[in-house]
Amino acid sequence: MVMQQLSALNRNQVKDQLKNTEYDVVVIGGGITGAGIALDAAQRGMKVALVEMQDFAQGTSSRSTKLVHGGLRYLKQFQVGVVAETGKERAIVYENGPHVTTPEWMLLPLHKGGSMGPFTTSIGLKVYDFLAGVKKAERRTMLNREETIKKEPLVKQDGLKAGGYYVEYRTDDARLTIEVMKRAREFGADIINYAKSNKFLYNKKKKVSGIEVTDLLQNEIFEIKGKRVINAAGPWVDEVRGKDYSTNNKQLRLTKGVHIVIDQSVFPLGQAVYFDTENDGRMIFAIPRDGKAYVGTTDTIYDNDKSSPKVTEEDRQYLLDAIHYMFPTVKVEDKDIESTWAGVRPLIFEKGKDPSEISRKDEIWEGDSGLLTIAGGKLTGYRHMAQDIVDLLSKRLKEEYKLSFKPCRTKETYISGGNVGGSKNYESFVESKVKEAKNYNLSEDAARYLARKYGSNVDEVFAIAHATQIADVNLPIEVYAEVIYSIQKEMVHKPTDFLVRRSGRLYFDIQYVLDHKDAIVEVMAQVLNYDNDTKRVYKDELEQAIKEAVNPNDQPAIVK
Repeated sequence: MVMQQLSALNRNQVKDQLKNTEYDVVVIGGGITGAGIALDAAQRGMKVALVEMQDFAQGTSSRSTKLVHGGLRYLKQFQVGVVAETGKERAIVYENGPHVTTPEWMLLPLHKGGSMGPFTTSIGLKVYDFLAGVKKAERRTMLNREETIKKEPLVKQDGLKAGGYYVEYRTDDARLTIEVMKRAREFGADIINYAKSNKFLYNKKKKVSGIEVTDLLQNEIFEIKGKRVINAAGPWVDEVRGKDYSTNNKQLRLTKGVHIVIDQSVFPLGQAVYFDTENDGRMIFAIPRDGKAYVGTTDTIYDNDKSSPKVTEEDRQYLLDAIHYMFPTVKVEDKDIESTWAGVRPLIFEKGKDPSEISRKDEIWEGDSGLLTIAGGKLTGYRHMAQDIVDLLSKRLKEEYKLSFKPCRTKETYISGGNVGGSKNYESFVESKVKEAKNYNLSEDAARYLARKYGSNVDEVFAIAHATQIADVNLPIEVYAEVIYSIQKEMVHKPTDFLVRRSGRLYFDIQYVLDHKDAIVEVMAQVLNYDNDTKRVYKDELEQAIKEAVNPNDQPAIVK
């Protein structure tokens, strides 16, 4: 098998492979859904190709609330099946990738006049624990008023009656996506980013038989042949389907969700909180992370540019108002917002139905051309969504081509970096790696950060650090090692790929970005052979991304 690593340095070989192979399936879309499909199909023994027109996870899959959560709010809507499935999937995602998923205890403050009282919350959380198969150590507890205040003294005390305390799982959505993608590559999937699907190819029976693709980095058009094509393009699902002659009565309705990030010196949140807003009764998360607190999300109908949804002044104000309401002693202002992100959710809307009935479920549909499309769904359910559509794909390949494939095995398949002996062993794994790193030019803090982030792949990052002469690089050794690793093993082509999606630094450590961006651009230009024009374009892209995250409305910016 050729090149089992997801390397930016192998682009031409990957393209040769894509041009010269007939695949069992070609997947359009490199978010979490496409990555999950590629992993499941490749592990079953199918020949898989995947194309993504931007960077992996650049759409919805890097712009979520960064929680693999169990769907507690579906209990309020009596969607019992959804709660049961989501809770179980959450546990699977955690076990298969403990380095990108962390249990996070969540406080649900209960106020007089709120949407849920202590009794119904207690029953609801108990039912939730049961349906979701929550392990004993993580089952909910109910707190009285004093205990609730002790957990988070910043919470509004006026009218506070009690609190619910239960576990959600925090994740890095973009890193989850790239780790699933790398695992798909390990099983033989041929994967490329910055490659846009232009149109479908058809055989004599008018069935889809592949796609025409443009390599957006090298401006080359080529074809990829496949027995079947799956459209997993997230918010772009309708555009992709629009290139096919098949029709149906369902379409996507996009909604926008915005998050803001504030330093804990201004908003000293010590405990994740899930709370009602004052006026519209929406539920919002406030979550501490690495010295910051992030708050979201909004939910508004969205019809503009899907590739870079903008954060408006109204969005920022809505979330600031939510903070002021639930944390009345916290005096945050717009100038305290360090960074923001906005994402769009692709929801399924049936013509003739009220917009409020938009489904958050995932759905699969099959066109007359044989094109398979999957849309909707949530980050937490990505593995199960992939299983459903690959089961159908497997059935069709058997009927049409007499091909037999293994059943789904992703329930027990760790993702790339997840080979740490399960969640129970993760902490001791990290500490063992910290001890090893004493030989590698790395501080204990840097080693712990890398081991937590890369899991069982950390040895490869350590090896790069070990081989680097400190005098030769204008970056901290751990930053340099991460940049090189991301190019060699995570198909990073642009500085924004690294600073936004492979590291998340643009959202959660803007000072790091400002300190290191120029040196990172220089290293990448050298390793990836940028010409002067390319380097200038990528630098401009990065400056634009910083502006959009930090200061989209030209407010006077304060970066601490």
